Amino acid sequence: MQVDAEVRRSTLSALLLGFVGPTPPRWLLDALADGLGGVVLFGSNLGDGSAVDRLTAQLRAAAGRDIVIALDEEGGDVTRLDTVRGSASPGAAALGYLDDVAATEAAYAAIGTRLVEAGVTVDLAPVADVNVDPRNPVIGVRSFGTDPALVARHVAAAVHGLQGVGVAACVKHFPGHGATTADSHHEVPTLHRSSAELEAVELPPFAAGIAAGARAVMTGHLIVATLDQKHLATVSRAITCDLLRGRLGFAGTVVTDAIEMRALADTLGMPGGFVAALAAGADAVETGAQDYPELVTELPNAVARALDSGELNLGRLRDAAARTAALAAPSQLSAPQYAYASQGADKSMWGRCVEVLGTLPRLVRPLVVEARPPDGVASGALPWSFGSALAERVPDVQWIHMTSAGPPVAREGGRTLVAVVRDPARHPWQDALVAAADVVVDVGWPTELPRDVPLVRTRGVAPGLLAAGADILANA
Repeated sequence: MQVDAEVRRSTLSALLLGFVGPTPPRWLLDALADGLGGVVLFGSNLGDGSAVDRLTAQLRAAAGRDIVIALDEEGGDVTRLDTVRGSASPGAAALGYLDDVAATEAAYAAIGTRLVEAGVTVDLAPVADVNVDPRNPVIGVRSFGTDPALVARHVAAAVHGLQGVGVAACVKHFPGHGATTADSHHEVPTLHRSSAELEAVELPPFAAGIAAGARAVMTGHLIVATLDQKHLATVSRAITCDLLRGRLGFAGTVVTDAIEMRALADTLGMPGGFVAALAAGADAVETGAQDYPELVTELPNAVARALDSGELNLGRLRDAAARTAALAAPSQLSAPQYAYASQGADKSMWGRCVEVLGTLPRLVRPLVVEARPPDGVASGALPWSFGSALAERVPDVQWIHMTSAGPPVAREGGRTLVAVVRDPARHPWQDALVAAADVVVDVGWPTELPRDVPLVRTRGVAPGLLAAGADILANA
């Protein structure tokens, strides 16, 4: 199919592609030269995170212009810079528990500083979802909390922190993914909320992020029946234009969640989803950590057909390309901004992020049993071990892993059993481990346990959180 040159270039300009591995493939470099709007980087692209600036420089050189370079650096359990060693930031749930907006702003300023140094222009963060359902499989510790007012003030602080050092913040996942029990990576989630509930719970954090000046908002692949019974939020004009742009007054760039996620790909298909998202008012459409060279041809063809049929008009396509390009300019750190951002490394913050309930036991040759349910798609497999952290502080520590229900844990007499659990509300096979424990360390989203037991909550597996929790337990 012959596609008009402007249509092809404008289509590519509204697209942000991912790729696999540390070396950009030839097809991606060619697409950048042809007008591709930018890329989304993932852990497989970044290694230990020490040479990201060289990669981003190579991508810009291939394009011959400024491009959007984005990634999901949320801190805590979702990191791209620190996939090898675990995040240098506590993460949203731990910061929400601390509830110190200055600490949150400093933590995100520190993230933003690293991103500016790496040549990244957009952080696909913060998460504005209010995690009201402990069974939520995709948000959890990525959320600041269950209270919309708390989440709102920390979303605003995160936006200020990132954008204060020059990185565009992208608040996500509009209009709110926290009350769902399905993962849009795998299926279509439905948000069963009344208009009053949306107004009281889901929308305030997004309104706060917009008021704080967030340059981008990401829409989620979920059905919000109160607003639009037929369309995912990413392809809903009622949600993107009427609500987000109209009522909430957002004038920046609307970014979609990745279009290969099955909630969209299994319903509309990637080309159909791309067109529908643009027609609904989205600007920058992204893919995840896979190679999709075929999209460089398929998407312009799909857009050309949509223009011919009237599903899409050229003015909307040009607008989307321009709004995407608005996120492309790289930033430079000024000395005052850099000095401010260094506050994010305050080591005392880690201990204040950890919650202790009950009277902790004195440890005797502890046996640490770590429950390891599957990692989420968003976070991926991060390296972590509470047992290892405790062994640096207490003698004669033994630790083992469990990935599913099994026989009772055997331990020598006198050993303290430390149960490390992660999201037991979603993985109840951990209840048996809790029942046998002398003390529980909860590294996931906090939920009610099946028995009253001394408890340490880290709300994430960032190394600093695990170290702080180990310090507390070792010094009990």
